[in-house]
Amino acid sequence: MDKRKIVLGVIGSDVHAVGNKILYHAFTDAGFDVTNLGVMVSQEEFIEAAVETAADCIVVSSLYGHGELDCRGLREKCDEAGLHGILLYVGGNIVVGKQPFAEVEARFHAMGFDRVFGPGTSPEEGIGALRADLGMGNRQ
Repeated sequence: MDKRKIVLGVIGSDVHAVGNKILYHAFTDAGFDVTNLGVMVSQEEFIEAAVETAADCIVVSSLYGHGELDCRGLREKCDEAGLHGILLYVGGNIVVGKQPFAEVEARFHAMGFDRVFGPGTSPEEGIGALRADLGMGNRQ
């Protein structure tokens, strides 16, 4: 079977690259085909890359606290681009200030994100979730 494809990047004006590199290596080592867009990625760039690569999932990272603003409308734009049902993951420090994670998670789910990961989530947790969501079990 072909490797499952992920588009990964740091959204908006965020320039935090370390977490992005960690995720890239973790997903690659786990057997995924990762297109890493790097930092300061627009919604349109995520979508163009997902269309080009026939991606199974878009993984959005944000650390500077403005992820909620940067991610609004992404699901609708994916649908408009023909990416109906593509998995949307978001993680990191995605809101300003300390807010109860359950509330943050609910807001991102309402925006169409399938999975929401808070600060300090291990890459393995995201990999496990992706394998489950793609019906892959635990295989490499």
